[in-house]
Amino acid sequence: MNSYIRVCDIEKYYGTAAHVTKAIDRLSFTVDKGEFMGIMGASGSGKTTLLNLLATIDRVSSGHIFYENTDITALSEDALSEFRKRNLGFIFQAYNLLDTLTIEENIVLALTLQGGGKKKIREACDNLLNLLHIEDVRGKFPYQVSGGQAQRCACARALANDPVLLLADEPTGALDSFSARTLLETFTDLNHALGATILMVTHDAFSASYCSRILFLRDGKIFHELVRGGKPRRHFLQEILDVLSLTGGELSDVK
Repeated sequence: MNSYIRVCDIEKYYGTAAHVTKAIDRLSFTVDKGEFMGIMGASGSGKTTLLNLLATIDRVSSGHIFYENTDITALSEDALSEFRKRNLGFIFQAYNLLDTLTIEENIVLALTLQGGGKKKIREACDNLLNLLHIEDVRGKFPYQVSGGQAQRCACARALANDPVLLLADEPTGALDSFSARTLLETFTDLNHALGATILMVTHDAFSASYCSRILFLRDGKIFHELVRGGKPRRHFLQEILDVLSLTGGELSDVK
């Protein structure tokens, strides 16, 4: 497969010269096109910082992040904003929908910001409503639908710009088990049917078991990696739980 993202020896520091915190410590890895990757780690491991760096929300202290041939660490703020608008989609735990707009209108707004005529926007909206299985609640407001339906609306909105990378930060954190499973199955469908590249930060082993590959962070470094391959999801889940149980141990303990 072709590497879409190359993370090359990045570091991220916070604080002043008198008190510096190293959140990311010389991290390097690649993400292939069409991959569904998970990032896991305890609080303070650097997983949210890493997501923010990949999302262009924050900048590295040193190192480089390439999206194909584009080094985003070298872009100006204006160029970075345009890159984000054209290439990235975001899904957050809090949905971030506008309560004064219906489910359909939330999606139409995102599509309108991308430009295009009314007919094109209407067709794209209908396609997204059908794809995410929320066409039956299109006329309802976010506070009138379930958490799972609201999060699928957020997913539809994130797909409005046909992003090359979908970034999800604890997307199932506020959902019940049924809604979480439905959303994760939707991610899997997007990954398989559309070839969407997805990077998901999660603390939840069940959610992570839907990924094709998982990086485990500790103290800003990758301390282990799991690849699902052809394993049944329940077997992959057990492997994840085994690694998480060793978060405080040595890498050599991980089989």
